[in-house]
Formats: sequence, structure tokens, C-alpha cells
Amino acid sequence: MTKIAIFGVGLMGGSLALCFRGKPDLYVVGHSVRESSVAKYIERGVVDHATTSMEEAAAEADFIFLCVPVGSLAEYVEQLSKLPLKPGCIITDVGSTKASVAACARQLQLGEAIFIGGHPMAGSERSGVEAATAHLYENAYYVLTPEPGTPPEALARLQALLTYTKAKIVSVDPVLHDEIVGAISHLPHIIAVALVNQIRGYHQSNDLYGMLAAGGFRDITRIAASEPVVWRDILLNNKQVLLELLQDWQLETAKFVELLEREDGDGVEEAFRLAGAFRNQLPERRKGMIHSLFECYVDVPDHPGIIGKIATLLGDQRINLSNLRIIESREDVPGILRLSFREQPDLDAARELLESLGYAVHD
Repeated sequence: MTKIAIFGVGLMGGSLALCFRGKPDLYVVGHSVRESSVAKYIERGVVDHATTSMEEAAAEADFIFLCVPVGSLAEYVEQLSKLPLKPGCIITDVGSTKASVAACARQLQLGEAIFIGGHPMAGSERSGVEAATAHLYENAYYVLTPEPGTPPEALARLQALLTYTKAKIVSVDPVLHDEIVGAISHLPHIIAVALVNQIRGYHQSNDLYGMLAAGGFRDITRIAASEPVVWRDILLNNKQVLLELLQDWQLETAKFVELLEREDGDGVEEAFRLAGAFRNQLPERRKGMIHSLFECYVDVPDHPGIIGKIATLLGDQRINLSNLRIIESREDVPGILRLSFREQPDLDAARELLESLGYAVHD
């Protein structure tokens, strides 16, 4: 029997547990420092066993998954280094920065245990074990960050176990991982927060800013509403990479300042053309660090009860609607009702149903 210990059975850890639980010869143990969380894990059937004892959870474990906040990873690795871990035990994590935890593991004496960093590039707008699902990682990239001294056999064992997630497993150097993820995820979060705070400042002297920003601006800056404590830890952990990226970003904004000062219309057009061409090459709808939205807009008449009618139509067909919102004023978008879904198949089914009933549906 292969024992898997998961420390932190929230969205990420709980989804891993659901991928593993019930599979042949796998036994999943969850750990939390809180009794209430342990009881919840058992009650929801996410794990086979749960405990508040780190020693009990780690004892004879073949795999240990650290699904705790980035700011706590070093502490957990250090505590594990003091326990009598099973020879050949593989310790991994799901944090969005990799270089620091890899360095921590190198410095500590893990005995015959092996640390291999991990980062599943998937998530949800929701959090907690209540949001866990066995499908969270399906078709997402799951990055592993082995180092030159990582035994190939250990890496192969971890890769084999992770096939239960149905993710696309890739291996990347820890430092390179942090540089790439810093650019495609951490930097955009900083920019979104800065942009929203800029408008917040303007709004304090004129509330028209907030009123008119309710449509497209709110959508393109939604990541600014991410969990502050989580992102505090991530950004500080990846500080050096981000300082360099922010310097590069200042150069990009300086280019636009220069283009506008010179009234260089051709230059502005070229900047948009190059950005659009590159963006169009990016894969669509693949799970990643910034969660994809599966949305459509529906033209609906201004009749009482129309919103409830559409929600009922979708529910009757077992189409899972994540969110529904009336768009009162939005430039360049013809629909006035926005429907959000967690999965592409639900969006496709909703579109087909509503169009068959005569509703105009738009992307």
C-alpha cells in the first residue's frame, strides 16, 4: 500500500486527495493543525484518514505533498527534516515559487528522503476543501522542478503518481520556473493591483470613475481581487525576479510615453499589432496560473422574470452556471446578461441551448 500524506487539504491539496483516493493500493492521509479542519476532511470523504499530528501523517509515507502557503513551505520542510521519514520518501509541494523552497531543502538534512518541487498551474476563484474537485488539474500544466542531483527513479515515481491528476507534466529548472511564472502571473497581478489603485485614487475625487469602470475595466482587472496574504507571500518570495521584471515593465510604459509625446500613430499601431499577433498565437482555454473564464453574453428583453427563466432553463438541463450578472453599460459588448461557467462543456451546452430557443449569444 502506497501512503500519501497531504499537508493542507484545501483547494489544491483536497483536489490532489480526490485524484488519489479510491485508486488501487493508495492510502491518503490529510493533515491540519486545526481539529475542525481534520473533522471536515473526514466528513467530506476527501481523505482516508486525517490527523493534527505531523509525525503521524508523515510516518511511513511514500509521498508527502506540502499544500500550504508559500510563506510556510520552508517551515514545513524544516519540521519534516527532524522526523524519521521513510527511506525513499518523496517530498513535493504545490507552491507558485520554486527556487527558495528548493534551496531550503538542499540546506537541510532530509536523510534518505528526496525533495522535488512541484507547481500545478491550475486553480479556482474559490478556495478551501469545499471547492476541491478531482478535475481541477485535468489538462493543466503540472510543473516539476527536479535538480541535477535528483534520482531519475524518484522523479519517475512522482510522475507516475501524478498521472492520476490527468495533468500535463513538464520538468523545469527551479530558477527558470520562477522567472517565467513571475512574468506571466506575478507581474500581471502587480499591474492589475496598481491599475485598480490608480483608479481608486481618481474615484475619491470623482465617483464617475467607479461608475463607468463597472464593465470592461472590472473584468480585465479581476485578478486584483486575489487573496492579499497569499500574494504578499508569493511576491516577497519572488522579490528579485519581480524587481527585474518591474524595471522591464517601466521600459515598456516609457515606450508608450515616448510614442504619445511624439504623436507617433504608426508606432502605437505597430505596438498593438505586435501584441495582438503574439496573443493570438497563445493556446486558448488551457488551464493556467490566471484562471480562464468560460463566459458568454446573452441579449435578453427587458421583461420581468427573464433572468430567472434563463437560470431555470440551464438548471433543467443540468448545466452548471457559476455566475450570472446583468451588464447595465458596457462598450462594444452587445449582450446585457453575462453567464459564467467553470468548464468549457457547460459553456458550449448553454450556448447551444439558448441559441436553439432563439436567444442571441455572443462571446
